[in-house]
Amino acid sequence: MASSLLQSARNSTFSTFRRSYTTPQTMSSQRAMSLSSYLVKPAELNAALKGNAPTKLATSPRVIPLCASWFMPNDPQQRSGYEVFKQGHIPRARYISLSSFSNRSLLLNHPSFFDLDAVSDTSSPYPHMLPSPQVFTQAMRKLGIRRDDNIVVYDSAELGIFSAPRVAWTLRVFGHPSIHILNNYKLWVEEGFPVEQGEQHDLPESQYPEPKIDPSKVAAFEEVKEIAKDWNKEGREGVQILDARSPSRWSGADPEPRPGLSSGHIPGSISVALPELLDPETKTLLSRDELLDIFRTKGVDPLKPIISSCGTGVTASVIDAALTEAGFPETNRKVYDGSWTEWAQRVKATENLIHKTK
Repeated sequence: MASSLLQSARNSTFSTFRRSYTTPQTMSSQRAMSLSSYLVKPAELNAALKGNAPTKLATSPRVIPLCASWFMPNDPQQRSGYEVFKQGHIPRARYISLSSFSNRSLLLNHPSFFDLDAVSDTSSPYPHMLPSPQVFTQAMRKLGIRRDDNIVVYDSAELGIFSAPRVAWTLRVFGHPSIHILNNYKLWVEEGFPVEQGEQHDLPESQYPEPKIDPSKVAAFEEVKEIAKDWNKEGREGVQILDARSPSRWSGADPEPRPGLSSGHIPGSISVALPELLDPETKTLLSRDELLDIFRTKGVDPLKPIISSCGTGVTASVIDAALTEAGFPETNRKVYDGSWTEWAQRVKATENLIHKTK
């Protein structure tokens, strides 16, 4: 009886939430009225580029396409995001990948682009953790990005939505006011919008000001550990942890791709696998109503705090983007930066903080 009442209350909350939802308005939509929401359709971006082209002489806020193509280290074809960028990209786009936020030498050797593994915390043993403000600033300046630019991040046509949300989230953590995600480059190509090939154009350095990290968007290991330790205790059910890894890795049935790393999940976490959030044919993020239905089915409460997690913090950012599109409050959400790679290495076996449900 109690469970049915709880489910009824949850459904009522989602129904009210759905009716009261309005499209999230970011500062970028105030600056470039042609970009209406966090997720941007190809036709919207094409129109915005025609009216706000990123020319060298432009003094008003520009629209900058930012390619964030990135492939896992175990990619069978050993592809790099920049090689895919050279094969085809939005005209005048700039390239950024996960490596750029961690590898200072990549920034020095390739000043016109960066990748998320290169602009991150190089002192951390975990992959592409958030960089320092200094490293982030250096990367933005090398890309010629200005503080008032409207940035639209996008992925490869093959993956649709994958690493672009991580780049977008990183930019938001450092307070860049105008961030969007293209939904998606696959449709951009299929709908016949312009594509060019070759190297990235030479870019004049900008004077991007050094920002501060917004800690309200980032969950650290210690915070997540306290939540996990209190899981299933009466009165301590407030924070929800959503995990974007595959259900088999989350359950512990399949191994992690990183050798020696235990699979399983953080106590109390909810499996919300990446493919569930994407259209299987177009690889676009699903519509607001479809996303709301998924989160409702998973038992996610839009009024309670949410921490998104995954293997290394990349697809956790896809969950966060889906929550934005679904209208979940920005103030109630964080991404666990280290995610499962950090968690499985730092918790002790005696703490019983790796759960399996084989």
